[in-house]
Amino acid sequence: MILERRKSKELNRLALARFANRVQRAAGLRGEVNILLTGDAEIQRLNREFRRKDTPTDVLSFPAEHDAVQPALRRALGGDIVISTKTARVQAAEIGHDLSTEVKVLILHGMLHLAGYDHESDHGQMRRLEQKLRSEFNLPPALIERTVGDRGARS
Repeated sequence: MILERRKSKELNRLALARFANRVQRAAGLRGEVNILLTGDAEIQRLNREFRRKDTPTDVLSFPAEHDAVQPALRRALGGDIVISTKTARVQAAEIGHDLSTEVKVLILHGMLHLAGYDHESDHGQMRRLEQKLRSEFNLPPALIERTVGDRGARS
């Protein structure tokens, strides 16, 4: 499910949901994934609360905590992704593509985190898979590639 805090004519929720479903299957992630499209203030609050980083970011991923869930529900929950459309819009302009494409890049990155990948500790495994899927889905450079050497990956 995709929820937009503020509706945008630039984004087609149905198309993004279809894309998210394709990425979810490719990442091997089971269960429901919710995607919240919001602004910098809300994502900064979440980043501060859950990562102790008091700054806005582009994407946050919250895998379902399966230890706290009844066994029957474990397969039904994949997790949540939060994307700042304000930050995504700035990044899209910097890179030279539209907002929808940037949101797709962020969905892909967030979905891989929900599937258990962690570019900070997996010795390039997530980066390689993100590159492969980016190519399959005709997306521009992966988020990890863009941030290496910059300020590190942001999710």
